[in-house]
Amino acid sequence: MGTDNGDLSRLQHPRFARAYARAVGNMNRRGGTEHRRALLAGLQGTVIEIGSGDGSAFGLYPAAVTQVIALEPDDYLRSLAAEAAASAPVPVRVLAAAAEQIPADDGSADAVVASLVLCSVADQNAVLNEIRRVLRPGGTLAFYEHVRSGHRLLGKAEDLLTPAWGSIAGGCHPNRDTLNAIAAAGFNVRDYQRFGFAVHPLVPPVSHILGHATRPEA
Repeated sequence: MGTDNGDLSRLQHPRFARAYARAVGNMNRRGGTEHRRALLAGLQGTVIEIGSGDGSAFGLYPAAVTQVIALEPDDYLRSLAAEAAASAPVPVRVLAAAAEQIPADDGSADAVVASLVLCSVADQNAVLNEIRRVLRPGGTLAFYEHVRSGHRLLGKAEDLLTPAWGSIAGGCHPNRDTLNAIAAAGFNVRDYQRFGFAVHPLVPPVSHILGHATRPEA
């Protein structure tokens, strides 16, 4: 089992958490809900969702999922997630925990869901290794993330923006190449799509990826 999560105080971002909670409904209406629905389609068994936020995904899990263990380190967002879990169509248990130290045994999960969270973890590679640890051989990593633009100038702009943006947006890195990081961590990328998505009418589209990877059988 992963080590004790200990003090989560360093992962508390009260202003950002409240801003995110206010914005996520609009983001979901603009397409986020359908993105999450596509992300979760086909999952089954025991699922661990890291960085579950306000629980926007809980109502979208298919009936073949027998339980969801939802991890959220932020106190405010976790309180919202607990409310959402009460009306979810599948059993959801919300825990105060971070993706760096998943409270689950080795190989105990059929799937891990990462939805708009791998941008903000401090050490992306460490988190991906932890995800691989808790997945059973052949298990699925379902990922939906915003990533560095493939456009040269936009990508450089995101590089320049990252330090300032991270300080006000809960550690978010808009310039991460998450797809390559997933492959480098030893996952087999099964399918993915890359698309632009604007979370608000006044915000330009940002590059996103949505797909599924598997832990190798051996």
